Amino acid sequence: MSSGAGLDYSVWDHIYVSDDEDVAHPYVDTPSLFRMRHRTRLERMAEFQQRGEDLENNLAECKRLSEEAQGRLRELEEGRKEGEEEEDEERDAELKKLQAEARKLRKDEKTFANMLKEHQREEKKLPWNVDSISREGFSRSIVNIQPADKKETEAEKLEKQKSFAEKHVEEIKHFGMLRRWDDSQKYLSDNPHLVCEETANSLVAACIDFEVDEKHALMEQVAHQAIVMQCILDLARTVKVDPRGCFRKFFSNIKTADQTYQDAFHHELELLKERVRSCAQIRMENAMEEVEEEEEEEEEEEEERLGRLGPGGLDPVEVYESLPEDIQRGFDEKNIQMLQQAMSKLHPEEGKFHLKRCIDSGLWVPESGEGDDEEEEDEEDEDES
Repeated sequence: MSSGAGLDYSVWDHIYVSDDEDVAHPYVDTPSLFRMRHRTRLERMAEFQQRGEDLENNLAECKRLSEEAQGRLRELEEGRKEGEEEEDEERDAELKKLQAEARKLRKDEKTFANMLKEHQREEKKLPWNVDSISREGFSRSIVNIQPADKKETEAEKLEKQKSFAEKHVEEIKHFGMLRRWDDSQKYLSDNPHLVCEETANSLVAACIDFEVDEKHALMEQVAHQAIVMQCILDLARTVKVDPRGCFRKFFSNIKTADQTYQDAFHHELELLKERVRSCAQIRMENAMEEVEEEEEEEEEEEEERLGRLGPGGLDPVEVYESLPEDIQRGFDEKNIQMLQQAMSKLHPEEGKFHLKRCIDSGLWVPESGEGDDEEEEDEEDEDES
């Protein structure tokens, strides 16, 4: 059936709608039979749909692997043109291996595409049923609001940076010492986890350390690699992709760049060197200030100690700590009788020794007019620390 307006309605001429209630049995509970047939049909539909999704996923994975293989082939062919003669045999072997892999991937991709087309043809032939003849339009309201990105706190960033630097310290050092573009690209291809902001920060920190240690040549070398990593990150932000997916593009651009691009790269490198020298100078000045502050504190402590010295030039704190416990207890309780009893228990020579030290430090002040051999005191001065 068709209309004169040019629209074809022939697809509606023969419509078959399958229903679970088409068949019943006089000796079987009808509702139970309906539920069983309905559950079985839903399971078949789910299996058919899952098979289609698996084919789509396999086809997409084949396409991705094929594109990666083609990219590696192009890199090898470019390296073959620019490489040295002794490396040609190794490149040829790897090139043949990649070519075979690429052919196999293209064959698998074609196979999965045919299987997916056949599955789609079978899907069109399936009869409609009570579950597929209509679908729910919507069951909830959705407000299209862009969720706010969770920003890391400074503490979280520092912890993440510290953990990454400690885990990959040797790999970062190795990358910082590379000089050739091809070597840097190959190393990042083998270690793609290094293509991140944490690596760039670690390289800049290493530059400052080298400058503080006056290792200027090492600082300039590592600064070059830090700018390489920063340029890769800037390119990723510009094209809005993961940095690990565009670092090859950067090396391809820099190796074929015009003079303007090269001048811009070296300009950024010189700016980084200046910032590194400035940071290193500030760090050294801060270190000198800390040393001066420590020396000033030591001088103040020495002056304070000298100010505590008694008339005989002894420190009362040191003398107090060297006294027997009974005499210390007498000073703590400021009990003259207890001090006299403690002194009387000592050997005369030992008692005379401790008494003289107490007088010279100012802990024991004898009354005016008393002889040197008398043991009575009028007041005690104790310096508590």
